[in-house]
Amino acid sequence: MLLLTYAKKNNYTAADALNDALVNAGVSYIFANTGTDYPPIIESWAKYDVLGLPKPEIIICPHEMVALSAAQGYAQVTGQAQAVFVHVDVGTQNLGGSVHNVYRCRVPAFILAGVSPFTLEGELKGTRNAPIQFLQNVHDQASIVREYTKWYYEVRTGKNIQQLVYRGLQIAHSDPQGPVYLMAAREVLEEEGRDIEAEMTKWGPIAPIGLAAEALNDLCEALLAAENPVIITSYLGRNPDSVAQLVSLCERLAVPVIEVGAGYMNFPADHPLHLGHEPADFLQEADFILIIDSNLPWIPAQNKPNPKAKIYYLDIDPLKEATPLWYIPADKFFKANSYAALLQINKRLQQAKVAEERIAKRFKRLQAAHEQLWAEIKAKEQPKEVLTPEFIVGTLRDVVGDETIILNETTSYAPIVERHFARNKPGTWFMSGGSALGWFGGAAIGVKLACPEKRVVALCGDGTYIFSVPSATYWVAHKYKTPFLTVIFNNQGWGAAQMAVKQEHPDGYAVKNDKFWTSISPAADLGAIAQAAGNALALTVSEPAQLKPALLAGLQAIDEGRSAVLNLLLPPASRQKI
Repeated sequence: MLLLTYAKKNNYTAADALNDALVNAGVSYIFANTGTDYPPIIESWAKYDVLGLPKPEIIICPHEMVALSAAQGYAQVTGQAQAVFVHVDVGTQNLGGSVHNVYRCRVPAFILAGVSPFTLEGELKGTRNAPIQFLQNVHDQASIVREYTKWYYEVRTGKNIQQLVYRGLQIAHSDPQGPVYLMAAREVLEEEGRDIEAEMTKWGPIAPIGLAAEALNDLCEALLAAENPVIITSYLGRNPDSVAQLVSLCERLAVPVIEVGAGYMNFPADHPLHLGHEPADFLQEADFILIIDSNLPWIPAQNKPNPKAKIYYLDIDPLKEATPLWYIPADKFFKANSYAALLQINKRLQQAKVAEERIAKRFKRLQAAHEQLWAEIKAKEQPKEVLTPEFIVGTLRDVVGDETIILNETTSYAPIVERHFARNKPGTWFMSGGSALGWFGGAAIGVKLACPEKRVVALCGDGTYIFSVPSATYWVAHKYKTPFLTVIFNNQGWGAAQMAVKQEHPDGYAVKNDKFWTSISPAADLGAIAQAAGNALALTVSEPAQLKPALLAGLQAIDEGRSAVLNLLLPPASRQKI
């Protein structure tokens, strides 16, 4: 306290107040890529170090995509927003698709960017003193990320910077969660600051919203009356406590669960009521479909539910208001926090009379379907002459165990990976929630910071690996001792683009002549990038017999504190010569 008092009496700046606000709000890390707009903040960090005052740990990130992806990974595991500091407009632009991912994933993040100094003749401390500060002066810097943030603002005085930090974090943590963006010029950060000594209980997020009484009655009655109900979910497991509540509901009424585009572990895959990831198998039979936490339970152009089925949609954002063109016709839409709603539903169902015999028969039938599903899955995992994604996932699943945290960004192989990589423990499976590739690298760093005792394994494609800025990713992982295993499904091309062409023009010229312009062959030595940048173990695997020994070697490496990259060579998606 004496040191803090000393600091405040000796040039307590807005930059100091910013730091104190982040500490007070529980921010543990600042993922930073600084520039000429950061002298007040850097000076504050140095002062706090010398005086022994608390500040978040600074994680230097040589690329902004890695920085925000790391903050996203940390928040996906913990639910707590971390800070990302970037350099004016160009640093904001370099965040790239990571802003899209954080926004679409609905996780909190606090982004701070400098802005070009607003004086140029020495009128104030922090005035422009470099040519680039004229080039970086733009009309509307926030517009770069406006579509992907819940809130944005510019600090205009050092006297209220703490209120702005607290407000930003309050908004970021309130459902639906997301990133916020704050800007500050050097002149403002150099001003005298003010510590408002806030109680964080006064700046909490909005309390979770449950179901209204009428909605709760309606939903429970529909569940009890259904002959063939089904639940579809994608990200219910963002709150790990929701998983047990969903299991309780499903066991009470023998309701099967389908995970579609699972961004989290939502329901134990070894449970008899888990029936995979393909909604098409159930849409025609179901007379009641309950969608909980899903952006897209099915693709309307490919699948249609039974026209007589009753459809209820429960989500914190059931209308996907940030997506201009979206609709899934449903009988009822409920805007509610899934955990709060499931607590209500389960309490009501425990008191309700149920048709025990009918439910027992349904459970037995669904259990048989679950067993058949897994017999088919394991049959596809048998080794062949070349590596297949099914064999890779089956081998990896058997090696890593239930405690390992898996990050999946395999794009074109994602449906296969989801189907075969069964996860049974909440908080052990994550996807980016968006479509901007390259999330896995920074996210693995953030996850490892949040869970240093856990193994972290990231799955990606070769194109995705390149998008992750591996030179920066593995440097950060090495410097900050956050080792993880990367498994590259390398088909030497952009498989997703090629698949899209095949779907739209199945008999077209591109398919008949193997002309897709998606090949990235000859394959680069991708692991060597990680080896050079972060001393990672780099192994290339081309034959099935090599896979398990390589996986074991990779796991041993991360256990010993060294990242590892396994470059698995699958048959090329295209052999086009360009």
